[in-house]
Amino acid sequence: MEQKRPSIPIQVQAFRRRHWRPRWPWALAVALIALLLIWLVSRSPGESSPQSPTPVSTAQVAGPPWQMGNPEGRFTLTLYADLECPFCREYFPQLKRWVGRNADVVLQWHHQPLAAHEPAASAEARLVECVAEAGGHAAFWQAVEWVYAHTRSDGQGLPDGLRYPESTPAVEQCMASERADAVIHAQAVEATKSGVTATPSLRLLDRQTGQAILLQGPIEGDALLSAMDMLSAAEPAATPTAEMPADVVGDMPR
Repeated sequence: MEQKRPSIPIQVQAFRRRHWRPRWPWALAVALIALLLIWLVSRSPGESSPQSPTPVSTAQVAGPPWQMGNPEGRFTLTLYADLECPFCREYFPQLKRWVGRNADVVLQWHHQPLAAHEPAASAEARLVECVAEAGGHAAFWQAVEWVYAHTRSDGQGLPDGLRYPESTPAVEQCMASERADAVIHAQAVEATKSGVTATPSLRLLDRQTGQAILLQGPIEGDALLSAMDMLSAAEPAATPTAEMPADVVGDMPR
Protein backbone atom coordinates (compact mmCIF):
# COMPACT_ATOMS: atom_id res chain seq x y z
CA MET A 1 0.00 0.00 0.00
CA GLU A 2 1.51 3.31 -1.06
CA GLN A 3 2.53 5.51 1.82
CA LYS A 4 1.54 9.11 1.55
CA ARG A 5 4.28 11.80 1.77
CA PRO A 6 3.53 14.31 4.50
CA SER A 7 2.37 17.61 3.14
CA ILE A 8 4.57 20.70 3.51
CA PRO A 9 2.94 23.87 4.69
CA ILE A 10 2.42 26.51 2.02
CA GLN A 11 4.53 29.06 3.95
CA VAL A 12 7.57 26.75 3.99
CA GLN A 13 7.26 26.05 0.27
CA ALA A 14 7.19 29.75 -0.48
CA PHE A 15 10.29 30.26 1.67
CA ARG A 16 12.18 27.56 -0.19
CA ARG A 17 11.27 29.10 -3.54
CA ARG A 18 12.57 32.45 -2.38
CA HIS A 19 15.68 30.93 -0.85
CA TRP A 20 16.77 29.13 -4.01
CA ARG A 21 16.07 32.00 -6.38
CA PRO A 22 19.11 32.43 -8.72
CA ARG A 23 21.47 35.26 -7.65
CA TRP A 24 23.30 35.93 -10.95
CA PRO A 25 21.34 39.15 -11.70
CA TRP A 26 22.70 40.68 -8.48
CA ALA A 27 26.26 39.62 -9.28
CA LEU A 28 25.92 41.14 -12.74
CA ALA A 29 24.68 44.41 -11.27
CA VAL A 30 27.63 44.57 -8.82
CA ALA A 31 30.08 43.93 -11.65
CA LEU A 32 28.56 46.70 -13.76
CA ILE A 33 28.76 49.15 -10.86
CA ALA A 34 32.42 48.25 -10.27
CA LEU A 35 33.23 48.83 -13.95
CA LEU A 36 31.47 52.19 -13.82
CA LEU A 37 33.51 53.26 -10.79
CA ILE A 38 36.78 52.21 -12.47
CA TRP A 39 35.88 54.23 -15.57
CA LEU A 40 35.04 57.32 -13.48
CA VAL A 41 38.35 57.10 -11.58
CA SER A 42 40.30 56.76 -14.82
CA ARG A 43 38.70 59.98 -16.06
CA SER A 44 39.57 61.98 -12.92
CA PRO A 45 42.33 64.65 -13.05
CA GLY A 46 45.90 63.52 -12.43
CA GLU A 47 45.40 60.12 -14.02
CA SER A 48 46.41 58.90 -17.43
CA SER A 49 43.62 60.52 -19.38
CA PRO A 50 44.77 62.19 -22.58
CA GLN A 51 46.17 65.70 -22.07
CA SER A 52 47.69 68.35 -24.29
CA PRO A 53 51.49 67.98 -24.54
CA THR A 54 53.54 70.45 -22.49
CA PRO A 55 55.27 72.92 -24.81
CA VAL A 56 59.08 72.70 -24.82
CA SER A 57 60.83 75.91 -23.84
CA THR A 58 62.97 77.40 -26.61
CA ALA A 59 64.73 79.88 -24.31
CA GLN A 60 68.52 79.90 -24.60
CA VAL A 61 70.55 78.37 -21.78
CA ALA A 62 72.06 81.00 -19.45
CA GLY A 63 75.66 81.66 -20.43
CA PRO A 64 78.40 82.39 -21.28
CA PRO A 65 80.71 82.26 -19.43
CA TRP A 66 80.46 78.49 -19.41
CA GLN A 67 81.34 76.97 -16.07
CA MET A 68 82.56 73.74 -14.51
CA GLY A 69 82.78 72.94 -10.80
CA ASN A 70 81.01 74.54 -7.87
CA PRO A 71 79.21 77.75 -8.93
CA GLU A 72 78.86 78.68 -5.24
CA GLY A 73 82.58 78.20 -4.56
CA ARG A 74 84.68 80.96 -3.03
CA PHE A 75 87.13 81.06 -5.94
CA THR A 76 86.47 81.70 -9.63
CA LEU A 77 89.23 80.46 -11.91
CA THR A 78 89.05 81.88 -15.44
CA LEU A 79 90.92 80.03 -18.16
CA TYR A 80 91.99 82.17 -21.12
CA ALA A 81 92.50 79.65 -23.88
CA ASP A 82 92.79 79.08 -27.62
CA LEU A 83 91.37 75.85 -29.06
CA GLU A 84 94.32 75.68 -31.50
CA CYS A 85 96.91 76.21 -28.76
CA PRO A 86 98.92 72.97 -28.23
CA PHE A 87 99.85 74.01 -24.69
CA CYS A 88 96.17 74.59 -23.85
CA ARG A 89 95.29 71.19 -25.25
CA GLU A 90 97.89 69.50 -23.04
CA TYR A 91 97.02 71.54 -19.97
CA PHE A 92 93.23 71.36 -20.07
CA PRO A 93 92.82 67.73 -18.83
CA GLN A 94 95.15 68.47 -15.88
CA LEU A 95 93.23 71.59 -14.94
CA LYS A 96 89.90 69.77 -15.22
CA ARG A 97 91.09 67.07 -12.80
CA TRP A 98 92.36 69.71 -10.37
CA VAL A 99 89.03 71.56 -10.39
CA GLY A 100 87.24 68.26 -9.76
CA ARG A 101 89.32 67.75 -6.60
CA ASN A 102 88.73 71.26 -5.21
CA ALA A 103 85.13 71.82 -4.20
CA ASP A 104 85.62 75.54 -3.49
CA VAL A 105 86.50 76.42 -7.11
CA VAL A 106 84.47 77.07 -10.23
CA LEU A 107 86.24 77.11 -13.59
CA GLN A 108 85.00 79.33 -16.40
CA TRP A 109 86.21 79.56 -19.99
CA HIS A 110 87.32 82.76 -21.73
CA HIS A 111 88.08 82.75 -25.46
CA GLN A 112 91.40 84.21 -26.56
CA PRO A 113 92.01 83.00 -30.14
CA LEU A 114 95.53 83.99 -31.16
CA ALA A 115 96.17 85.68 -34.50
CA ALA A 116 98.76 83.04 -35.39
CA HIS A 117 96.09 80.34 -35.17
CA GLU A 118 93.40 81.99 -37.28
CA PRO A 119 90.99 81.28 -38.88
CA ALA A 120 90.84 77.80 -37.32
CA ALA A 121 90.87 79.07 -33.72
CA SER A 122 87.80 81.27 -34.18
CA ALA A 123 86.00 78.61 -36.24
CA GLU A 124 86.40 76.09 -33.41
CA ALA A 125 85.43 78.69 -30.81
CA ARG A 126 82.26 79.33 -32.82
CA LEU A 127 81.49 75.61 -32.81
CA VAL A 128 81.79 75.14 -29.05
CA GLU A 129 79.78 78.31 -28.38
CA CYS A 130 76.94 77.12 -30.59
CA VAL A 131 76.95 73.66 -29.03
CA ALA A 132 76.71 75.31 -25.61
CA GLU A 133 73.93 77.65 -26.71
CA ALA A 134 71.87 74.58 -27.61
CA GLY A 135 72.95 72.25 -24.80
CA GLY A 136 74.28 74.27 -21.86
CA HIS A 137 77.39 74.08 -19.72
CA ALA A 138 78.04 70.33 -19.87
CA ALA A 139 77.65 70.36 -23.67
CA PHE A 140 80.23 73.18 -23.91
CA TRP A 141 82.94 71.26 -22.06
CA GLN A 142 82.16 68.12 -24.04
CA ALA A 143 82.66 70.08 -27.26
CA VAL A 144 85.95 71.56 -25.99
CA GLU A 145 87.27 68.08 -25.23
CA TRP A 146 86.18 66.86 -28.66
CA VAL A 147 87.98 69.72 -30.43
CA TYR A 148 91.19 69.17 -28.45
CA ALA A 149 91.00 65.45 -29.22
CA HIS A 150 90.64 65.97 -33.00
CA THR A 151 92.35 69.21 -33.96
CA ARG A 152 95.72 69.11 -35.69
CA SER A 153 96.57 72.17 -33.57
CA ASP A 154 98.86 75.18 -34.17
CA GLY A 155 96.38 76.73 -36.59
CA GLN A 156 95.91 73.64 -38.77
CA GLY A 157 92.38 73.11 -37.51
CA LEU A 158 90.18 70.05 -37.70
CA PRO A 159 90.67 67.47 -40.46
CA ASP A 160 88.81 68.34 -43.66
CA GLY A 161 85.24 67.06 -43.70
CA LEU A 162 85.16 66.19 -39.99
CA ARG A 163 81.88 67.22 -38.37
CA TYR A 164 80.93 67.41 -34.72
CA PRO A 165 78.94 64.21 -33.98
CA GLU A 166 76.41 65.89 -31.67
CA SER A 167 75.48 68.61 -34.14
CA THR A 168 71.76 69.49 -34.34
CA PRO A 169 69.65 71.89 -36.44
CA ALA A 170 69.88 74.36 -33.54
CA VAL A 171 73.68 74.19 -33.62
CA GLU A 172 73.73 74.62 -37.40
CA GLN A 173 71.39 77.61 -37.17
CA CYS A 174 73.67 79.23 -34.60
CA MET A 175 76.73 78.56 -36.74
CA ALA A 176 75.08 80.40 -39.64
CA SER A 177 74.40 83.44 -37.44
CA GLU A 178 76.78 85.97 -35.90
CA ARG A 179 75.79 85.41 -32.27
CA ALA A 180 78.81 83.29 -31.38
CA ASP A 181 81.20 85.64 -33.19
CA ALA A 182 80.02 88.55 -31.04
CA VAL A 183 80.69 86.57 -27.84
CA ILE A 184 84.15 85.45 -28.97
CA HIS A 185 85.18 88.94 -30.07
CA ALA A 186 83.99 90.55 -26.82
CA GLN A 187 85.90 88.02 -24.71
CA ALA A 188 89.07 88.41 -26.77
CA VAL A 189 88.97 92.20 -26.42
CA GLU A 190 88.41 91.93 -22.67
CA ALA A 191 91.30 89.48 -22.32
CA THR A 192 93.68 91.83 -24.13
CA LYS A 193 92.61 94.76 -21.93
CA SER A 194 93.21 92.58 -18.86
CA GLY A 195 96.82 91.99 -19.89
CA VAL A 196 96.49 88.46 -21.21
CA THR A 197 99.23 88.05 -23.82
CA ALA A 198 99.55 84.25 -24.03
CA THR A 199 97.51 81.11 -23.68
CA PRO A 200 96.89 79.35 -21.44
CA SER A 201 96.55 82.03 -18.76
CA LEU A 202 94.55 81.94 -15.54
CA ARG A 203 92.86 84.58 -13.46
CA LEU A 204 92.04 83.54 -9.91
CA LEU A 205 89.41 85.60 -8.08
CA ASP A 206 88.61 85.34 -4.38
CA ARG A 207 84.95 86.28 -4.31
CA GLN A 208 85.05 86.82 -0.57
CA THR A 209 87.88 89.39 -0.47
CA GLY A 210 87.48 90.69 -4.03
CA GLN A 211 91.19 90.15 -4.65
CA ALA A 212 92.35 88.58 -7.92
CA ILE A 213 95.60 87.61 -9.57
CA LEU A 214 96.58 86.88 -13.17
CA LEU A 215 98.74 83.80 -13.69
CA GLN A 216 100.50 83.32 -17.02
CA GLY A 217 101.20 79.87 -18.38
CA PRO A 218 100.08 76.34 -17.39
CA ILE A 219 100.10 76.67 -13.59
CA GLU A 220 100.40 73.47 -11.58
CA GLY A 221 97.95 72.57 -8.85
CA ASP A 222 100.31 73.35 -5.94
CA ALA A 223 100.88 76.86 -7.29
CA LEU A 224 97.13 77.38 -7.61
CA LEU A 225 96.64 76.33 -3.99
CA SER A 226 99.36 78.78 -2.94
CA ALA A 227 97.60 81.53 -4.86
CA MET A 228 94.32 80.67 -3.14
CA ASP A 229 96.03 80.90 0.27
CA MET A 230 97.59 84.23 -0.62
CA LEU A 231 94.27 85.71 -1.76
CA SER A 232 92.51 84.39 1.35
CA ALA A 233 95.07 86.11 3.60
CA ALA A 234 94.82 89.45 1.79
CA GLU A 235 92.79 92.35 3.05
CA PRO A 236 89.42 92.84 1.37
CA ALA A 237 89.80 94.92 -1.77
CA ALA A 238 88.76 98.57 -1.69
CA THR A 239 87.20 98.09 -5.11
CA PRO A 240 84.87 95.18 -5.99
CA THR A 241 87.76 93.42 -7.75
CA ALA A 242 91.43 94.36 -7.30
CA GLU A 243 94.24 92.80 -9.34
CA MET A 244 97.33 91.81 -7.40
CA PRO A 245 100.73 92.60 -8.93
CA ALA A 246 101.76 89.96 -11.43
CA ASP A 247 105.35 89.84 -10.16
CA VAL A 248 104.30 87.82 -7.09
CA VAL A 249 103.62 84.89 -9.37
CA GLY A 250 107.34 84.38 -9.88
CA ASP A 251 107.75 83.54 -6.20
CA MET A 252 105.18 80.76 -6.31
CA PRO A 253 106.18 77.08 -6.58
CA ARG A 254 105.50 75.45 -9.94
